[in-house]
Amino acid sequence: MINADTILFALMMVTLVNMARYLTALRSLIYIMREAHPLLYQQVDGNGFFTTHGNVTKQVRLFHYIKSKEYHHHHDEVFTGKCDRVRELFILSTSLLAVTLLAAMIL
Repeated sequence: MINADTILFALMMVTLVNMARYLTALRSLIYIMREAHPLLYQQVDGNGFFTTHGNVTKQVRLFHYIKSKEYHHHHDEVFTGKCDRVRELFILSTSLLAVTLLAAMIL
């Protein structure tokens, strides 16, 4: 029979892998954003996005940009595709994190 600790460990591993996929997709989006949308790149502090001194307010600007799907009006298909991927991975990662935390409390 499968142990509850094993289930929780497997769920945590899946969550960590998907969080890594999300962060990698976000990093590549910011890289593409430099050429595809330079104004947004400056607004979200593209150079300092993943640094310790990054401005959280500017990072939230990117979150709202992707959440409201403002990128659908952009002309670059690669950029809009990356934005869609980041959005989907963010939803998946937050859902998995919520399920993992719930399972950790229950088990």
